[in-house]
Amino acid sequence: MTDGVDRTGPGDPVPRQDLVRRSAPFLPAGSEVRQAFIGQSAPNVLFFLVTYLTGLTMFWNSYRCVVVTQDAVHVLESSKLSGGAGPQRLLATLPRRTRLGPVSGRWGEVDLLGERHWVHRRFHDQIAAADREAGFTP
Repeated sequence: MTDGVDRTGPGDPVPRQDLVRRSAPFLPAGSEVRQAFIGQSAPNVLFFLVTYLTGLTMFWNSYRCVVVTQDAVHVLESSKLSGGAGPQRLLATLPRRTRLGPVSGRWGEVDLLGERHWVHRRFHDQIAAADREAGFTP
């Protein structure tokens, strides 16, 4: 559902279109995707780095595609082989006022559904924009 008001500013990032397209079947009809990012769970960053460098621990991790719409934050379970870019089902819908950041470093830490997730730097601008739109200041 869109109210026709554009809340993006000239410097706001555009979500990856593949994530928007793949997540659409799991969102309410008419949802406008404002931000989208991928996260991967791991007990600590060293465990995650082993997965990233070798893939040896990939099947112990959970992969999530997080899609922020004008009304909510949707957490989608993604296939392991897609690295998070292949949503398969909706896990949870969080209130739009959910704070996701701040994040920093190459792999920023985000708490989703009580689990620690690591989000690559390329998605940090999506998290910052989602928090700004929700009324949080950096």
